[in-house]
Amino acid sequence: MRKPLTKTSRVLAGMLVFLAFSALVHAEEVQRPESRSHLDHGAFFEKAFTSPGEVTKACLKCHEEAARDVMKTDHFQWLGHPVEIEGHEGKHRIGKKNLINNFCIGIEGNWPSCTKCHAGYGWADENFDFKKEENVDCLVCHERTGDYRKGKSGLPKEGTDLLASAKSVGFPRRENCGVCHFFGGGGLGVKHGDLDNSLENSSADNDVHMGREKFYCVDCHKTVKHDIQGTAYSVSVNADDGIGCTDCHKNVAHRDKRINSHLNAVACQTCHIPNFANQVPTKMDWDWSKAGDDSRPDNVHEYLKIKGEFKYEQSVIPEYAWFNMHTGRYLVGDKMNPDEPTVLNQPLGSIRDKTAKIWPFKMHRGKQPYDKVNKMFIPPLTAGEGGFWWEFDWAKALEIGAKRAGIPYSGQYGFAPTVMYWPLSHMVTPKEKALGCTDCHGKDGRMDWKTLGYGVDPMRTGGRK
Repeated sequence: MRKPLTKTSRVLAGMLVFLAFSALVHAEEVQRPESRSHLDHGAFFEKAFTSPGEVTKACLKCHEEAARDVMKTDHFQWLGHPVEIEGHEGKHRIGKKNLINNFCIGIEGNWPSCTKCHAGYGWADENFDFKKEENVDCLVCHERTGDYRKGKSGLPKEGTDLLASAKSVGFPRRENCGVCHFFGGGGLGVKHGDLDNSLENSSADNDVHMGREKFYCVDCHKTVKHDIQGTAYSVSVNADDGIGCTDCHKNVAHRDKRINSHLNAVACQTCHIPNFANQVPTKMDWDWSKAGDDSRPDNVHEYLKIKGEFKYEQSVIPEYAWFNMHTGRYLVGDKMNPDEPTVLNQPLGSIRDKTAKIWPFKMHRGKQPYDKVNKMFIPPLTAGEGGFWWEFDWAKALEIGAKRAGIPYSGQYGFAPTVMYWPLSHMVTPKEKALGCTDCHGKDGRMDWKTLGYGVDPMRTGGRK
């Protein structure tokens, strides 16, 4: 029979529990979001709206500066601030408005389809007025009916109840952000491997912040005057206005010294995001050269006549690379080598760069049209008269696209491989399921130590020198 604890033993046991709890708090030291509340706007709107611009005007009666603030942001301009880009002289304003990607390639000439996700109304061509306040879409970020849907040129779809949407407004929820970011690139899970609609009602295993802690996007992506913090390296080249784990996890030290020894070379995300696309498959490969084939049946995860051949994967192990929070960037008109993959947004950093860490990435690989003579990628016209989706004539679509982009076109085209890097920061697993030693080190470890510059497993050599 176990003897009862003495008074001294009980005191010591209590002290140990207290110290263990204190160590846990010290090790985590997380700043969680405050509780959220929002004014019920139901009583402020009574008459039905005849246009979405009328809704914006009604909002501005109280929120007088809101539209002017929104119009200055990347979300509205689809351009960032002037930045220096490795390999290019001077500074450049870049963004979705003028960059090439390896998904739908580019928006030039394709505005009505692409601007479905614009935070504004009516961007149908190059004449869109970015200074007109009623062109700002307040509802896409703030409405809460769940029935608000944008169509071509960012206009609400026919039949949308604008009055009900206006009455429902509140702070942005995951669904508001997700209507564009979960479905970017033309479908669910196409672009971001770590953003899809499984996060709307997430489990803790899928994303510990949204599942267990019930975070909304705006809890991390904090906003000042409608300028939403956070960096998307598909359209950015540096961490300006970025956010990071240590914004909330102020003391990142782990209690295990062996784990702490990794902090100067390994990003938090590398251990804490073991897999991505956990519940919804994500597009990993897009081959435009296969488009236009009438003999193949359409299947959203394999082939579409208008877009070509795809590969989707689920529960994907990331690929890893050194990353110092800066990237290179292929710009429209840059030369390329069709015999090797062109990286459109090359992460910068190496094993010798003390500011770089090993990061996890979704790698999206594509095959897209280029000019065989001028050796440059061309953003084709896809929608509208002369567009590939309408006429399935690559020569015509590329000629029109090159003219709109202001680059030459020889009339000879081919298809060349491209790569885009998508850094992962969502779908953070509970700490109990983070990577362990043998996941990276040892015979079956997931790291490609040779490509990372180590040559062999650094456990054998003592790490980065």
